[in-house]
Amino acid sequence: MFEDKTRVLLVVPQAVLDRARVFAGEATSRLKRPVSLQMVLRSLIDEGLKRSGDRAVFANIEAQVQAVRQIRSRVGRVGVEKARPRRAAK
Repeated sequence: MFEDKTRVLLVVPQAVLDRARVFAGEATSRLKRPVSLQMVLRSLIDEGLKRSGDRAVFANIEAQVQAVRQIRSRVGRVGVEKARPRRAAK
């Protein structure tokens, strides 16, 4: 089934992971077969990519882009402040 598989490190918020676990539990109950978290995440990614023109998908991507920009700008400012030499108190 997965001849061309690749390993990926995926970092997601705990709330997203919890929702995916709930989904896996619901799928396990409905299908009466074990459904792993990995199966759920693979399916969600695959289905999300099929919805290439969906506004909700782009809105989610935009929110993530903005969050990353804010984090990086805060880290950049802190890094600049640490790099500046401090003046000795007189």
